[in-house]
Amino acid sequence: MATITEIARDLDALLRTDEIPDYPNALNGVQVETATPITHVAAAVDARERTIRDAVAAGADLLIVHHGLFWGGVQPLRGPMLRRMRALLEGGLALYSSHLPLDAHSEVGNNVLLAQELGLVPSDGFARHERIDIGVAGESDVPTALLIERASAFARHYGGSVRHTLAQPGRVTRRWAICTGAGASRETIDEAAARGIDTLIVGEGAHWTAIDAEERDITLLYAGHYATETLGVRALAEWVARAHAIPWTFIHAPTGL
Repeated sequence: MATITEIARDLDALLRTDEIPDYPNALNGVQVETATPITHVAAAVDARERTIRDAVAAGADLLIVHHGLFWGGVQPLRGPMLRRMRALLEGGLALYSSHLPLDAHSEVGNNVLLAQELGLVPSDGFARHERIDIGVAGESDVPTALLIERASAFARHYGGSVRHTLAQPGRVTRRWAICTGAGASRETIDEAAARGIDTLIVGEGAHWTAIDAEERDITLLYAGHYATETLGVRALAEWVARAHAIPWTFIHAPTGL
């Protein structure tokens, strides 16, 4: 039976955790250790009390998440943070978090997997962060309305919904880009406009992003922050389960965003 140290070593190598730049609060890698051998792995988008308790109830020894314990910043051990930590420690549950390394991965990453879900084939990177591309981009010849239908079906499957800025009937997506999660930003919209991207697919964004995209003739498709980031943690847990011949479970806890 594998230990958390052995599994974390494998995950860090797969995801290139030490090489991918990220935000300080991400703290990618093992956030909580356990001395228990890993016999069952669970995956969830967020490290929250609900997903931690559900993972323990499912019999998991390891929980893999996209947003770790410190995503909201450093907090004192009281209230919700204390309950999360207590549930982890009392449940003997290790916690492994991967943010941008998981977003950017070419096989188990959120962006490439969302492209596959939508029937799109990436041919380039997108959404550069420091020295790497987090998202993906490509060319297509698909009615934008059909792409919205596919995204809507995907989002509904994970308890979400799609919003979009499509205005012109009969529009066709020729050049597209994807940046999951909070992917609509000044940087991504500017990059899309500069590269002639006509359809930008993200998880969520501020209200102004819809106006800015429309005025730049970019269809902006919001497929849900939570929904668009379920894919990577599921793929990563499945990878661990396959590599170590153990079962895995997905803990579904939509946020409505």
